[in-house]
Amino acid sequence: MVHILINAVDFIQALSLKEFTHSTRKQWDLHSADLNRPGMQFVGFYEFFAYERPQVVGLVEMSYLKSLPEDVLRTRLEAYFAYPIPCVVVCRGMAPPDIMLELAEKHNVSILGTGTETTRFSVSAITYLSTCLAPRSRMHGVLLDVYGVGVLITGSSGVGKSEAALELIKRGHQLVADDVVEVCKVSDTRLTGEAPETIRHFMEIRGIGIIDIKAMFGIGAVATTKSIDLVIHLENWDEQKAYDRLGLSEEYTSIMDVSIPQLLLPVRPGRNLAIIIEVAARNFSLKKMGYSAAKEMDNRVNEMMTSK
Repeated sequence: MVHILINAVDFIQALSLKEFTHSTRKQWDLHSADLNRPGMQFVGFYEFFAYERPQVVGLVEMSYLKSLPEDVLRTRLEAYFAYPIPCVVVCRGMAPPDIMLELAEKHNVSILGTGTETTRFSVSAITYLSTCLAPRSRMHGVLLDVYGVGVLITGSSGVGKSEAALELIKRGHQLVADDVVEVCKVSDTRLTGEAPETIRHFMEIRGIGIIDIKAMFGIGAVATTKSIDLVIHLENWDEQKAYDRLGLSEEYTSIMDVSIPQLLLPVRPGRNLAIIIEVAARNFSLKKMGYSAAKEMDNRVNEMMTSK
């Protein structure tokens, strides 16, 4: 079970929350992106209580609390706040009862508020927490957004990854990360990548040095994060090696136990890698839509042979 410390200030800012009470706890030790609706706890049932999760109070829970006599409300909330709760988020712009605020201050629990509907807030919070709790790793490569496709260019040092990426940026595509890519496993079938904060938007070109892509080409030339949809591996051309010339078979590579389509591109003088990568991205999009040029040509050849 993975435990991650979630920064309370980042959580509040990311979800545009209002603070009703302030807590000295600046980090929450969470192991799940799930939330808890404490309706059953407010009626006194604690046999199954996910107290370690952020608590979300909606219209139903708040209406019930406000229907209770003051002495009963205090007793119920005393029992509730006796658990080490990370925070309580009150939705729909509702104001929490004064007793709730008093006991939250006493037990050092943050009471937060949002004007968003409960379901919509829950989706946003789970998405944010899922990203924070997702497994991460770093790998060597260049990540770009090419025609909406997240292309991760890999290969040995000096093979020409950054030079190909620079040409793609000049052609209007976006740089996400150069040299070091932080990979985040957001689901069992999806990876995203971004650059470490210290080198974000920078690129190293041998013979020139470090250049700032955002300053040189504008804000439209960079992106903060992008899904990893296609891996293009560059290697120096080997005359003894037989390279795929039809594209009928698909190759995959595994990154953090997620299978990603991979293409092997041989590099030699005279090949315009930027154009080839653009075509690879467009061809990938066509395949996602169900069209394969290689299979279409194969079908035509088979039909011609059958007719003869």
